[in-house]
Amino acid sequence: MARPEQVLLLEPQHELKFRGPFSDVVTTNLKLSNPTDRNVCFKVKTTAPRRYCVRPNSGIIDAGTSINVSVMLQPFEYDPNEKSKHKFMVQSVLAPPDMTDMEGVWKEAKPEELMDSKLRCVFDMPVENEKSHDMESNMSSSLLKSESSALPAKSPSSTLDYGEVKKIMEECKRLQMEAQRLREENKQIRHAPSSMKREEGLSSRSVALILLFFIIGVIVGKLVL
Repeated sequence: MARPEQVLLLEPQHELKFRGPFSDVVTTNLKLSNPTDRNVCFKVKTTAPRRYCVRPNSGIIDAGTSINVSVMLQPFEYDPNEKSKHKFMVQSVLAPPDMTDMEGVWKEAKPEELMDSKLRCVFDMPVENEKSHDMESNMSSSLLKSESSALPAKSPSSTLDYGEVKKIMEECKRLQMEAQRLREENKQIRHAPSSMKREEGLSSRSVALILLFFIIGVIVGKLVL
C-alpha cells in the first residue's frame, strides 16, 4: 500500500546545500511547516549520522506553525572529485489528539500512516577556494615527482642487507667512541707543555686523518659491493 503524501512543507524541498570551505562546521537550515489543523510528529534522519549534527532531530510541530532545523556538517577534507552520496529523510506522522508520549506514537504507528520526504546533500566550494585546493594538490604531486626523480636509482648490487647495515652501525659506534677518546686527549694536550703539545698534536691529527680515510673507505666499499 502506498504511503500518504507528506503533509509537512519543506524548505528547501529537495537539496541541502553546504557552502565551503569545510575546515570548520558548516550549518544549513531546514524549515518544516505544518499547514494542517493537527499536530505532527517528525524525525530527521541521515545516511551519515557521524558527519552531521541535527538540532532538533525530532519533535512535534503544532498545527499552523513551523520549526527551523539546524543541520551542521562536521569539518572534513574536501575532494572536488568525490560526489556526495549523503541523504536526509524527514519522517512524519499525525499526532493523535490525546497524545501523551511521542515515542509511543512512533511505536504504534502503522506503516501506511508514516510520511517521508528525502533530500540530498550538495557541497558548494567557492571558486577561489577550489582553485587554491587544486594548486596545493598539484604542487604536492609535482614535489613528490621531483623528489622521486632526483633520487638515484639503486641497483640490486648497491642495496645493503641487514647484516651489512648492522656492521656499519657498529663501526660508526666504535669510531664515535674513538673520536671521544681523541677529544679527551686533546683536552689533556692543551694543559701540557708546548713541546709536548706540538708532538702529541701532530700525532692526534695523524690518527684522526687515518680514521677519516678508513671510514670513507669502509662505507664506499660496502655501497659498491
